[in-house]
Amino acid sequence: MNTSPAVAPMAATTGRAWAYATAAALAGGLLLGVLTNLAQGWLPGEWNQIANSGAVWSVAAFAAGALLARKVSLPAAAVAGLCAESGLVVGYYGYAEVMRDGMGSLFAPLVWLGMAFIAGPLFGVAGSWWRGNSPRHRVVGLAALGGVFGMEAIHYAWGLHYPSQAWACLAVLVLVVLLMGRTHKERALTFLAAVPFSLLAYLIFVKLILSPALG
Repeated sequence: MNTSPAVAPMAATTGRAWAYATAAALAGGLLLGVLTNLAQGWLPGEWNQIANSGAVWSVAAFAAGALLARKVSLPAAAVAGLCAESGLVVGYYGYAEVMRDGMGSLFAPLVWLGMAFIAGPLFGVAGSWWRGNSPRHRVVGLAALGGVFGMEAIHYAWGLHYPSQAWACLAVLVLVVLLMGRTHKERALTFLAAVPFSLLAYLIFVKLILSPALG
């Protein structure tokens, strides 16, 4: 029995799903990149740091993966996260170049683009896991999202000495776990996982990568 006629439409459908997912994620990332650039001018004082924080940018990749969960494969969710995150970087610095005084040296955009190639797929998968049926995957995915805000809280508290922003990021971590966890057990496990995630992310991404690269 020849099954090739059934395989071809399935492959075409999968290809279209990949195309739609990547295009939508990239377009959404570009738009959010422009909005975060604008938000830096809207938010007062040190609060403008929130607009282009790594935690806030990671939400785009997480949302892309979550929205596409059960519609595309896990690799497609990872690619969508990459497109959303890299689109954010391009949109942010592209707007700065065209509409503001320019983005200056290409070094900082390239560093953030490199980070997008790491964080984008990770948070795309995390978002897809959070929408999945595996309790373990849901805990890990949600702890990753909460942990990146925990990382920002540590950075604001000890690196930049902005206590208000540090408390705000810590509050977001708590709200993410409480509102997005499905059960009390899941929330408790997510809190327990988010703490080491926060510390590990701070040590790796802030202390070992971003601080030496950007100064």
